[in-house]
Amino acid sequence: MKQLLVIRHAKSSWANIGQQDFDRSLNERGHHDAPEMAKRLLNKKIEIDAFISSPAVRALTTATYFAKAYNKTLEDIEQIKRLYHAPSNVFFDVIQTIDPAITTASLFAHNPGITDFVLNLNTINITNMPTCGVFGVKLHTNDWSAIHTCKKEFWFFDYPKLD
Repeated sequence: MKQLLVIRHAKSSWANIGQQDFDRSLNERGHHDAPEMAKRLLNKKIEIDAFISSPAVRALTTATYFAKAYNKTLEDIEQIKRLYHAPSNVFFDVIQTIDPAITTASLFAHNPGITDFVLNLNTINITNMPTCGVFGVKLHTNDWSAIHTCKKEFWFFDYPKLD
């Protein structure tokens, strides 16, 4: 059994209009929500073996908050450029390459691809992954490369405004 956590980056800042999209940071709410959502996972006693993130500032900062809650550092986060504004098929491709020794992996990325990916898992109908939303799915397999064919079971869905 594998467990996958799909996490949309926390709320980003639009304060600097001329800033490149890739370089946008989190706003005040994002800096609050990311550690809070990481704490919720800890309270559920969910262990995370791998942190995988888009290298965009807002996604990587979100991943860093989660990693810190799990006593990990920036160096423990695998950054994959292809996850920046990735379509659904890239999520599947990335997941297939996760080391089979990993039991629970977390993926940090962006909309609209992240919502499309969650919908393509065919476990529950979520029309939008909100910022800092966490979607959990259990994969009935021992190898991540079976993501396309294995049975997928909805685990949970949580987001900052759901409390």
